[in-house]
Amino acid sequence: MATGGGRGKAIAGAIGAARRHAGAALPHGLAARADGLGRRVADWAQAEVAPGRLLPWVPVAFGFGIILYFTADREPAWWAAAAAAMAAMALVFGLRRSIVGFPLAVGAAAIAIGFAVATLHTVRIGHPVLQTPVASATLSGFVEIREERERSDRVVIRLRSFEAARVTEKPARVRVAVRKDTAPPVGAFVELKAHLSSPLAPLRPGGYDFARDMYFQQIGASGYALGKIRIVAPPEKPGFWLRYATVIESIRETIDDRIRSVLPGDRGSIASALITGKRDAISTPVNDAMYVSSLAHVLSISGYHMAVVAGIVFFVIRAGLALAPSLAVRRPIKKWAAAGALVAAFLYLLLSGAEVATQRSFIMVAIVLVGVMVDRPAITFRTLTVAALCVMVLAPQAVVHPSFQMSFAATLALIAAYQYGLPWRANADTSLGARVALWGGREIAGLILASLVAGLATTLYAAFHFHRVAPYGVLANLVAMPVVSVLVMPMGILGLVLMPFGFDAVFWRLMGAGIDWMTNVALWVASLPGAVGHIQAFGTGPLLLGTAALLLLCLLRSPLRWSGGVLVIVVSLWAVATPRPDVLISADGQTTAFRGRDGALALLHSGRDTFAVKEWLAADGDGRAAKDASLAMGARCDAIGCIGTLADGRLVSMALSVEAFAEDCARAAVVISPRSAPGACAALLIDRDRWRSHGAASLRWTGDRFEVSVARPQGYERPWARGPRPPPATNVSRPASQDATPRGEDLSADDQ
Repeated sequence: MATGGGRGKAIAGAIGAARRHAGAALPHGLAARADGLGRRVADWAQAEVAPGRLLPWVPVAFGFGIILYFTADREPAWWAAAAAAMAAMALVFGLRRSIVGFPLAVGAAAIAIGFAVATLHTVRIGHPVLQTPVASATLSGFVEIREERERSDRVVIRLRSFEAARVTEKPARVRVAVRKDTAPPVGAFVELKAHLSSPLAPLRPGGYDFARDMYFQQIGASGYALGKIRIVAPPEKPGFWLRYATVIESIRETIDDRIRSVLPGDRGSIASALITGKRDAISTPVNDAMYVSSLAHVLSISGYHMAVVAGIVFFVIRAGLALAPSLAVRRPIKKWAAAGALVAAFLYLLLSGAEVATQRSFIMVAIVLVGVMVDRPAITFRTLTVAALCVMVLAPQAVVHPSFQMSFAATLALIAAYQYGLPWRANADTSLGARVALWGGREIAGLILASLVAGLATTLYAAFHFHRVAPYGVLANLVAMPVVSVLVMPMGILGLVLMPFGFDAVFWRLMGAGIDWMTNVALWVASLPGAVGHIQAFGTGPLLLGTAALLLLCLLRSPLRWSGGVLVIVVSLWAVATPRPDVLISADGQTTAFRGRDGALALLHSGRDTFAVKEWLAADGDGRAAKDASLAMGARCDAIGCIGTLADGRLVSMALSVEAFAEDCARAAVVISPRSAPGACAALLIDRDRWRSHGAASLRWTGDRFEVSVARPQGYERPWARGPRPPPATNVSRPASQDATPRGEDLSADDQ
């Protein structure tokens, strides 16, 4: 196998040859400068391909292969993906002695294997998805998941029977909303009637794909219960995993009930979220304030929580063993403490629900603790490499989820900052340094810098997925996180340990006091002027380029890493220059918004889909609420329809009755309707046949025609989304001068 040094020399030689060829055509002075710059670049490139330097790029290539899978219009054939992966691995073996070819082959193989892993994972979990709404279905099955929410509860049921008229796709699992405090426990066998719908498609082109998310949760339909839910004797014994889930959920429910009996309201809900992972019962104002203040990461059990739990257990065990001098001198108590902390972290993983972010955190903490046990340094890029590969192999769909992206971005940036030697690593040798350390100066500086680094690393992903940034995030974390670290989490662990003995109440109350401080900080920061930085939606292009910039800045060590800074500027300009749509149409054709003369969105017809309106406003960088009265001021409506005026004076119409089509098709540029058009239309027509086929749509005037983007383009066929039916030709006619042929674009995105 070629060594990293030989590979660096080969790359340096290639750069040198190119430099000499270019220098031959330049004047002597410029040639000398080019020669010097070329030598520097060659030296930098040689350093970047030194032994071990390319390893962190393997999960990057693996993840890129998964992203390629999700961008496909049609579901790839599993055998083709597997064959490509095997061919790539054979190529790696064949080029194992090539200095340059081997790393390139490894990268290509990682891409192919990532693509194959995602494809095979989808095949493995394949299940039916409901395609048409069902007004009333009779269901029975085991409750697998129970979620308590602010206004209602929700359960996921693994079905044993499904009865509904004219339904060919019978889902294996469904998610059903029920009245508050009526959800049956996990493991119960239930019978009920429910109204079911197919998983929600994106609310706008390029928006979060709820159907894809639910597919990988193996949920084929969602809806709400009709009438009473009956708990009956199961006709068969539950399987092993359901029995395991029942035991774990019973423990979580017991802890949750105990915490909330001592701490009512949001204090108890947040305390339970930190211990059991149950965060759905937090009130909307507090939840929003946590997001606005950039403290929402506290509510999701991830790296911080896992590190605090493992760190406290490690410290307690090691300190306790150190009280016995003979044991401390003769035995490896540090390794014993690491083993105990690893067990505690694993139990915390099980107790918290083992979500993807928690799995990633546990893997990283486990690597660190195992490193302690085998006397190896652990806080390195290799730790992150192993954790990323493990998560992507187990759950490849996590790559397109904001939790994965933000979590790994923050961790990558923090590890890079740690290894590049930020001030918190400096030694306090002087008397001044000792005094600063005594007063916690380095810890405060470290907290500020850590918050700043993590916040900057996740800004792009927060802007892409949530369309907002937190200008005061560093301030909120600086004021709140010390209390969370010193009071909230330690008291929570003590309360959990002492709960079986009945001495836990005082610790929950102390934990609640710390939570009050954190909540007050979040509400205060959220009330500051400009606390919410609204960002308009942009495509996946800036997201991918921004990710490349972050990787260059963090993984490269030579001055070449500053090329990532250039990319950051390009990404910022690209994102800001993203054009905004002129018309937005919901997936059910009932809700439509248009951009008026003032440049802001206005509702042409509201329907009942306030969820879609909320998403449109957020994606537009508009801070108004979905029910803001100003949204309804731009349209003129009567009994048969509504008319709105675009910025250039063109009319957009909502035809609510058959009678409206004749007039609106003659004078409007765009006609939208929840009905099917009775005939040809001179305007661009988006009627029932079109929105039922393609889902949500957006229109943008390009100067000579409307560019149409749809959530489900023609030819799109994935397991979570059936391909659209082509609309009748008679319903899409328009003048030849107005070339408004729909053009679909499928851009991947996520939400919170």
